[in-house]
Amino acid sequence: MGWFLVHFQRRVGRLGRVGAVFAAAALSAIPLAAPAHAQQGKVLRVALTTGIDHLNPFTAGLAASTQVGRFIYEFLTIPSAETAQASPALAESWTPSADKLTWTYKIRSGAKWSDGQPVTAKDAAFTFNRMMTDENARTANGNYVTNFDTVTAPDDTTLVIKTKTVQSDMNLLDVPIVPEHVWAPIKDLNAPETDTIPVVGVNDGPYQLTEYKQNEYVKFKANKNYWRVAPQVDELQLLVFKDSEAAVNALRQGEVDVINRLTATQFNALKGQPNIATNAAPSRRYDEINLNFGVQNSDNQPIGDGNPVLKDLRLRKAILQAIDKQAVVDRVANGFAQPGSGIVPPVFQTYHWEPAANEQVKTDLAAAGTALDQAGYAKGPDGVRVAPGGAKLELRLTGHANRPYDQRLAQYVSGWLKDIGITVKQELVSDDELNDRTNAGKYDLAISGYATNPDPDSALQLHVCAARPNAQGKGATTDTFFCDPEFDRLRAQQLAETDDAKRAGIVKQAQARLASQAVNIVLDYPNALEAYRSDKFSGFTKQPQPNGAILEQSGYWGVYGATPAGSQAAAADSGSGGTVLWIVIGAIVVVIIVVGGVVISRRGKTSEDRE
Repeated sequence: MGWFLVHFQRRVGRLGRVGAVFAAAALSAIPLAAPAHAQQGKVLRVALTTGIDHLNPFTAGLAASTQVGRFIYEFLTIPSAETAQASPALAESWTPSADKLTWTYKIRSGAKWSDGQPVTAKDAAFTFNRMMTDENARTANGNYVTNFDTVTAPDDTTLVIKTKTVQSDMNLLDVPIVPEHVWAPIKDLNAPETDTIPVVGVNDGPYQLTEYKQNEYVKFKANKNYWRVAPQVDELQLLVFKDSEAAVNALRQGEVDVINRLTATQFNALKGQPNIATNAAPSRRYDEINLNFGVQNSDNQPIGDGNPVLKDLRLRKAILQAIDKQAVVDRVANGFAQPGSGIVPPVFQTYHWEPAANEQVKTDLAAAGTALDQAGYAKGPDGVRVAPGGAKLELRLTGHANRPYDQRLAQYVSGWLKDIGITVKQELVSDDELNDRTNAGKYDLAISGYATNPDPDSALQLHVCAARPNAQGKGATTDTFFCDPEFDRLRAQQLAETDDAKRAGIVKQAQARLASQAVNIVLDYPNALEAYRSDKFSGFTKQPQPNGAILEQSGYWGVYGATPAGSQAAAADSGSGGTVLWIVIGAIVVVIIVVGGVVISRRGKTSEDRE
């Protein structure tokens, strides 16, 4: 649900071929910017039309929530603004051992928490160890640590992580590092205090959290002691709107400065308007419909109240055949999207899967109806089909009530399924209610969506057996509740593979396996449609450059690089595709990458999450 980045063709620092070399900047990359004191009183107001479930970085599930964590906490590494490749952050460099089972991170000196205490390797070790030993701490990002053996901090500037088997994403661990002295005394990570300013307000990122009112706003102040350089704005505000139209009106009136998640109609209406600049960029997101195929928890016990008719793969495939993905792109997204296929979007071209021409499921209402006839779903006198057991084919379709995409999609899907004899009851609800229903398996059809990280495992791990919730409903990190030994095998195999071409082939096989079971229908890959007040801000740092997104990123670059109008600083992006000019200070550290090993399945989800 949030702000996403766009793909780069090859990742720097991912485990490569034998003897491949990875170079990382040892010290900070500093943007050419005016001193922070020259920008007193500048406020950046961002319109939010999606929910925030937690400020607690261990349990934050919705993407807007995890983005808060990106603004206030530093990570070991971060996808760069320029290319989205791994770049130094809290870690100046990272080096694997010859067998790639031990990774050593050089933690930078001089960084401080907002309460004045130094940031050290011990904070990072605490963060990962808490995740390894506390199930609640694994809620948001547990997939990264399941394969960890030990995490230690021999001294304040050295972090050592030993893995049980080879793990190919160790250069991009998407985990916010928290202060040990604040979080260690907290025993229950589900306690209400973990969402309060006294706990979450001790930060080391570009912004410090200062105020939070649920369902209304989140406020931050610039971290004047940030190790890179302070942002050019003094205050950042995330303002929550009940619907996108209200947010657009606020942008027109100058009450907010930047907005994303625009509909095509809104985006086109804002183009060319005085004092407003627009930005359309490919995103790393996919929209989908999940089908409740008889979902189960991690103990293989049925949960939820899904219609049992959806256990029939023949019925699920007929539904897939009835939905016109090109029409979704043309009529629902108004052309600002691409038709969907696999769960890795085409911006990650290396890992994107498209079925072969002879394997593509083409929209065909007549063929879908014939398939249902042959499966024994006969039409009744009212045109509604009846299952072999006598139950009518009546399905609930749930989605976001405040999202125009969901509203329009629900109408089209209802019509298509009616044409093949399936009645649809639309149940569009709040973000929180939708999240609760889907996590509990209380749906038949659910409109959803996820964003993926540059590493394809961020998409695959959402569909493994271990990602399902336990009997208490905890640890729900799954998208579809899918549990398939063959998929799990392929997922584990690709994560251990260090050859790019071989890994890509396995990733595509895993996507094909998931698609063959019709537990979700990937509808489209939407564009990031954004707009901002050009009279207030001359530009934002896009990711990747020059034509990436402003807010739909992985990282803090957009709001960190916001350039107030009239600033003498070099704009991170002029709004017309300019690029950031960086000065890299320090030595280049050469890291030798060696191949080998097998990895086991990890549990949890990425910090970029469900709609």
